[in-house]
Amino acid sequence: MQVVTGIDIGGTKCAISFACFGREGITFLDKIRMETEREDFARAVKEFVRIIRLKLQENPSWRLCSIGISCGGPLDAEKGLILSPPNLPKWERADIFTPLKKAFGVPVMLQNDADACALAEWRMGAGKGCQNMIFLTFGTGMGAGLILNGRLYSGANNLAGEVGHIRLEKDGPMGYGKRGSFEGFCSGGGIADLGRRRAREALDQGNPPLFCQREEELADVSAKSIAEAMEQGDLLAAEIFDTVGEFLGRGLSLLIDILNPERIVIGSIYARQKEALEKRMMEVIEEEALKASAGVCRILPASLGEQIGDYAAVSVGIKAYEELYSNGTDFCVM
Repeated sequence: MQVVTGIDIGGTKCAISFACFGREGITFLDKIRMETEREDFARAVKEFVRIIRLKLQENPSWRLCSIGISCGGPLDAEKGLILSPPNLPKWERADIFTPLKKAFGVPVMLQNDADACALAEWRMGAGKGCQNMIFLTFGTGMGAGLILNGRLYSGANNLAGEVGHIRLEKDGPMGYGKRGSFEGFCSGGGIADLGRRRAREALDQGNPPLFCQREEELADVSAKSIAEAMEQGDLLAAEIFDTVGEFLGRGLSLLIDILNPERIVIGSIYARQKEALEKRMMEVIEEEALKASAGVCRILPASLGEQIGDYAAVSVGIKAYEELYSNGTDFCVM
């Protein structure tokens, strides 16, 4: 059985998945979770090698075909270097290709997590069957993976899709090092920043919201606590999510006009809070975007759920295999 391995690298956890792929999609065979070795990249990659070798020994019918790696950027995807991402600052120019290729002699590919998730949703999720799709992370940060004319688009130096850096307002919540950015208004950290701003104003007026009853609680305000207050009927929390929906609509209008996608698939916070965000978002798109472009674009929540990281890493492995052996052969027939 031909098997692809996907390594999903996060700031606190890593997951190593083993899967086969056929006409019906991915079948996961096994998965190993581990704490991320944040201080010592060499030790982390040795553990990746050890786990993959162990699983191949335990399953003699498996034949490893490729390895895909999904990790937050910045990266040099062509050289296989992880360049001190914010959640892994000690991983400076960490070469993940050399040890894995040396150990297993199979194609290895590295993609940033937004691009990897875009591949996964395009192959098996809400973007399946289309040729032009944008995937937006909308989680801790705001990044995009771009599928254009049926191919992943990475740009001149693999920085395409950094939509979180676009400024939507002169001032506003902080995201991607820029106040008023798309990430500032549409990310977990940005929503928390906006919530703290609005809560401080409400406290000064003697009208504390449910998610922040005292000044001492300002530091604990989060996107989750604001969402929970909104569900309990808190008006300020609802206003905050209305603001987020407005700026989400502004950002999407720019993407719709520039890239003319068939679908925009949005993960994480949007997938959980679609009902709170969609109405205002669509109102703004109707006002701002070209009608002909907006009319052919469906905006959907990501459909792969909490397992999207596993699908993403495996999808990168499948892409690595396809680029080397582009003969249309399936990994397995199911």
